[in-house]
Amino acid sequence: MSALNIRIAIAGAQGRMGQAVALAAGSRVNARFDRPGQDAPGLVSRDDALSLSDVVIDFTRADASVDLARAAAASGRPALVIGSTGFSASDLEALGEAARHVPIVLSGNYSLGVNILTGLVRQAAERLSAADYDIEVFEAHHRRKVDAPSGTALMLGQAAATGRGQALSEVEVRARDGLTGPRVEGSIGFSVMRGGGIVGEHSVVFAAEDELITLSHSARDRGLFARGAVAAALWIVGKPPGLYDMQDVLGFTGAA
Repeated sequence: MSALNIRIAIAGAQGRMGQAVALAAGSRVNARFDRPGQDAPGLVSRDDALSLSDVVIDFTRADASVDLARAAAASGRPALVIGSTGFSASDLEALGEAARHVPIVLSGNYSLGVNILTGLVRQAAERLSAADYDIEVFEAHHRRKVDAPSGTALMLGQAAATGRGQALSEVEVRARDGLTGPRVEGSIGFSVMRGGGIVGEHSVVFAAEDELITLSHSARDRGLFARGAVAAALWIVGKPPGLYDMQDVLGFTGAA
């Protein structure tokens, strides 16, 4: 199918990211929907959107994204591009099950720069020993963001853990309060800020006794995430069922 003919539906169409995606996708948008009970000109039901489109771009909430994936899997269409965050282990299992029936791109961040940063973090973690370098992931977002750490921060933490051959769940430290004692060697910490209208700030610090190495990314406009999601949507249509990420979309893996 020609990229010009791909029909894109937008979930959460009235939200900030939904509006940014609509602007980035332009005339390819053929259906828009939001939460049940939302009434606005141009909105259709979720089921109508699924039947009318080749791919749905979804930046909503974890529970809504899981429900959407289940509905798409039940009908065998359309493809999905999911940018929601805050998924639990059971949510991710449900998305994996849905991906047996429809192709899904799932990413904590659709920025090209962030995905390059992810690769650099993994490579740095491979080369900087846990005995000498502590790893801390810093992130800041606007006051309306409801989950923490952000999906991007977790993606960066996972990249660091992978670089060291660790499971992130076994080494992550998501909060510190009170008399915590000395830092555990090999742990990966997360520090979070929420405030104002911050679009997205992420840094990964490798801290040794005698030096700090900081890898960072600053988002200035939501349009960069929307453009990446549209690129993922154009890529995923026609792919076999499976769970993909932006490393696949950008050709960093064998799925391109």
